[in-house]
Amino acid sequence: MYILWALLFAFLAVSLVRVFAPYACGSGIPEIKTILSGFIIRGYLGKWTLLIKTVTLVLVVSSGLSLGKEGPLVHVACCCGNFFSSLFSKYSKNEGKRREVLSAAAAAGVSVAFGAPIGGVLFSLEEVSYYFPLKTLWRSFFAALVAAFTLRSINPFGNSRLVLFYVEYHTPWYMAELFPFILLGVFGGLWGTLFIRCNIAWCRRRKTTKLGKYPVLEVIAVTAITAVVAYPNPYTRRSTSELISELFNDCGALESSQLCDYINDPNMTRPVDDIPDRPAGVGVYTAMWQLALALIFKIVITIFTFGMKIPSGLFIPSMAVGAMAGRMVGIGVEQLAYHHHDWIIFRNWCRPGADCVTPGLYAMVGAAACLGGVTRMTVSLVVIMFELTGGLEYIVPLMAAAVTSKWVADAFGKEGIYEAHIHLNGYPFLDVKDEFTHRTLATDVMRPRRGEPPLSVLTQDSMTVEDVETLIKETDYNGFPVVVSRDSERLIGFAQRRELILAISE
Repeated sequence: MYILWALLFAFLAVSLVRVFAPYACGSGIPEIKTILSGFIIRGYLGKWTLLIKTVTLVLVVSSGLSLGKEGPLVHVACCCGNFFSSLFSKYSKNEGKRREVLSAAAAAGVSVAFGAPIGGVLFSLEEVSYYFPLKTLWRSFFAALVAAFTLRSINPFGNSRLVLFYVEYHTPWYMAELFPFILLGVFGGLWGTLFIRCNIAWCRRRKTTKLGKYPVLEVIAVTAITAVVAYPNPYTRRSTSELISELFNDCGALESSQLCDYINDPNMTRPVDDIPDRPAGVGVYTAMWQLALALIFKIVITIFTFGMKIPSGLFIPSMAVGAMAGRMVGIGVEQLAYHHHDWIIFRNWCRPGADCVTPGLYAMVGAAACLGGVTRMTVSLVVIMFELTGGLEYIVPLMAAAVTSKWVADAFGKEGIYEAHIHLNGYPFLDVKDEFTHRTLATDVMRPRRGEPPLSVLTQDSMTVEDVETLIKETDYNGFPVVVSRDSERLIGFAQRRELILAISE
């Protein structure tokens, strides 16, 4: 029944997308970034896209595929923002005003997806928006606030909290643990690089071969493989959100998870919320093997799942990969500290019988590292993880892992997954984060006719308003190239005559 339900949900989702709203597939964030940069994709934020993506997102998440709902929820929120903008002429007739609403809608989408209103605003600023003035910051903040308030009123998680993976650790982190945290950052950067390259290669193959002509068959095949392989392993059978929640949790005295199957000391008299480090039992070793297999499977299947013709987000699968790797590293460090507490690295902060290492913290840091490696987020990532888990005390490990992950991933390529898909789809997007070296000369682009004087140009910083007025009066050209200086004449832009006259008159 598990496999049949998965196939049914996936088939319904891909069929609805293909028949009614082709734009409802994918994450939506690459297209939202392109729209916010000024390019218009007609119908992408339409009513049918909103309806079909909302319905099919529920289906694909329920199917057990290795995907998340966060990116698609940003698309859904932007569709809502576009719909409400069309009701007011101030926004419907002004694309600039409409894009301000879409930036605020993106912040609200992340706020709803994660229960992280501040992280949503920073996500819109850092990752999605092309132009983000102060008034847009305020509007995004207000939209995220209303979204968070509405989410809190509905209480979807049944725990009276906004956060999805609330954690409560009883042990602080120690400076010596920064080394494994940084190693998790390195792993996150390598995972991000591997995923982007393999996923883009697979998506390019899909676009250039007959494989792209059979989206329904592809979705059914991937769903069948996912269900068959995932079912025997308890860590891939359950929903990814439940898996991450278990990996983040600390082990208490009443925990029944295999990850908490330690050999208890019969003489232990500590309270239940302060469990000392103990030797791992059979359940922990079994869980480690199952997690290792689940990690390999998750890495491979996510590469083939993201980009299919169904709504698909990447936040939760990336976090799951990092959380599994982090939990295994955390258990390894914990057992080292227990069996070799006399080592110099443990001697100063891990006494025998003390609660020194929290494996759940390593899972949280690993999740942040892998998500950062894929998306190249830093500031918004740390804030989202803090709001997601409620772990204010652990911001420094999160920052260390996020920065390391970005450094490692950037060493192999500057593009995150969303920028890579923008270029794959050929969208006209000029990334403001890229540094551009002006090497083209004005004479390479345009030249005066024979017998005419040299090219009339505007210089970047050596011309006054009077000089521009004189140039306009003495020539009848429709526009002028803008160069760095008259000596180099390196081209940096083009100014139309009409725009110059309007600017001077004002």
